[in-house]
Amino acid sequence: MSEQADHDWPVLESVVEYETGWYTGGYDRVEQPDGSEKKYYWAELPAAVVVVARSGDELVFVDQYRPAIGEGCLELPAGIVEDGESATTAGARELREETGFEAAGVSLLEDFWVATGVLRHRRAIVFAEGLSPTDRDLDDNEFLTVTTIPIDEALAVARAEPANDATIEGLLLAREEGLL
Repeated sequence: MSEQADHDWPVLESVVEYETGWYTGGYDRVEQPDGSEKKYYWAELPAAVVVVARSGDELVFVDQYRPAIGEGCLELPAGIVEDGESATTAGARELREETGFEAAGVSLLEDFWVATGVLRHRRAIVFAEGLSPTDRDLDDNEFLTVTTIPIDEALAVARAEPANDATIEGLLLAREEGLL
């Protein structure tokens, strides 16, 4: 076992430098294996869910403007997992709110840490099937258009600029599970 694996990496100090309604940012002052100290900066975001929603031979996508990059993105529906919700419950809710589709079944494909070098953020990928139309209920910051993409074109669409990591991950995981 390496020296790094044996080292506990004690946090000597944890500092929150800023808080917003969306995320918290700060650093941990950590003792490294050689005894030196370093500040490791992080941003903490609430858990999110991404929905791979299948309707026959098509997948449901949303087209929305992303101010952080200044571009519109064609991506899978996604959103925040609210307190007390499971990823599957949140995925069904987000799918219904954003797209107007109710899923007969939602299953968890994966739940993992995102960008572990800088984020404290978990993302779940869920698969939704048995879709039926219902009413949408968009949040006041959601201005999006719903579209469907043939399954055999979805990965190429997801990889086109501006490519979205969560959409690519969701499609690859669903394909690996034999769902696409």
